[in-house]
Amino acid sequence: MEDKSKLFLILGGVLVVIVALVFGSRLWMVSSSTSIKDVAMSQTNEVTRKDKKDHMKEDLREIYLAGGCFWGVEEYFSRVSGVVDAVSGYANGKGDTTKYELIGQTGHAETVKVTYDKNQVSLREVLLHYFRIIDPISVNKQGNDRGTQYRTGVYYTDTDDLAVIEEVFAEQAEKLDKPLAVEKATLANFVEAEEYHQDYLRKNPNGYCHINVNQASYPVIDEQLYHKPSDEEIKEMLTAEEYAVTQQNDTERAFSNRYWNQFEDGIYVDIVTGEPLFSSKDKYDSGCGWPSFSCPISPDVSTYKDDTSFNMVRTEVRSRVGDSHLGHVFTDGPKDKGGLRYCINSLSIKFIPKAEMESKGYGYLLDYV
Repeated sequence: MEDKSKLFLILGGVLVVIVALVFGSRLWMVSSSTSIKDVAMSQTNEVTRKDKKDHMKEDLREIYLAGGCFWGVEEYFSRVSGVVDAVSGYANGKGDTTKYELIGQTGHAETVKVTYDKNQVSLREVLLHYFRIIDPISVNKQGNDRGTQYRTGVYYTDTDDLAVIEEVFAEQAEKLDKPLAVEKATLANFVEAEEYHQDYLRKNPNGYCHINVNQASYPVIDEQLYHKPSDEEIKEMLTAEEYAVTQQNDTERAFSNRYWNQFEDGIYVDIVTGEPLFSSKDKYDSGCGWPSFSCPISPDVSTYKDDTSFNMVRTEVRSRVGDSHLGHVFTDGPKDKGGLRYCINSLSIKFIPKAEMESKGYGYLLDYV
C-alpha cells in the first residue's frame, strides 16, 4: 500500500512538471511573440533624405487631426517627411475660445494642425500615418486617456479633401469590418493650445505619450497598391518550390538559396504581390544560411503567428497583403539594432536592385535603402 502511495506521488509529480513545462512554454511563446512585435515597432529607422527645406506657399496644405493626447500626435507628425509644421490645439467644440481646463465643458477635442507640402507627402499618406497611430473604433478613449476631449477626428478646411478622406475611411472600415468611431467634419473653432503644450515631448523627452512616435521614421506603404492573385494565378507565376514555401509553409535549404549571401543595395518584395518587405540597409550576415534582416522596411508590412510545429516554439513571419509564409523571427539578432533576426526564405522574396526601383514603382522607398 505504501509502495502504491509512493508511486502515485511520483506519477503526480511528473504530471505536474509536464503541465508546468507545457503551460510555461505557451506563456513564453505568447510573451515572446508580443515582445517581438513591440521591438519591431520601437526602433528608429534612420534614413537619408534629400534636403527639402524650401516650400512654396502655394504647395502647402493643412489638415486637422484629433487622435487622443496631442503631445504624441504632434511629435509624431513633426517627424513625418513632408510635414512642414505640427501645432497642438483644440477643435470642433462650442465657441471660438477655450483652454485646457475648459475643454471638457466646451466640447473641444485635442487636435493637431498638420501643415504639409503636397509635393512631398500626399493627404492620403498623411491619413495613413494617422490611422497607424490611433485606435479607430475606440470611443472617447486613446491610450490611457478617457473623455470627449480625447476623441478621434479628421477635420478639413478644403472641401476638395473630402473625397480622399472618405476613401481612406471606407478602406479602414472595410479592413476592420467595423464602423469607425472617428469624426469626419469641417473644421470649426480651432484654438491653439497654450505654449507649454507646444513641442511638449521635445521639451520633455520622457513625458507621457500614448503612441510610439518612432514609427514616424518608417515609410507608409499603401496596401492598396498591391493585391494577392488567385491560387490558380499564383501556381502559374511561381515555381513549385516558391509555391511550397509561400503557400504551404515549407522551408528552403540553408546556404543553397539565392539571397543568403547577397548584399547589393535594393529592396526585397513579396514574390506573390510585390509588396515591399525588407531593405538591404537592414540585411546582415548572421551565418545561418538564410537571408537575415534586423527589421522589416516598415512594421506595417509584416504579420506574426505563433508556430509550434516540429516540437519547437517559434514566431512565424508572414506578409501583410499576400499572407505569404516568409520565415521566422528570433531574438538573437544584433543588439545594437534591436536584437531581432528575421530569418527569411529566399523563395518568398524577390530582389529589386536600387537602380531599378524608380522604374518599377518603388522610387518612394529610395531614401530607405
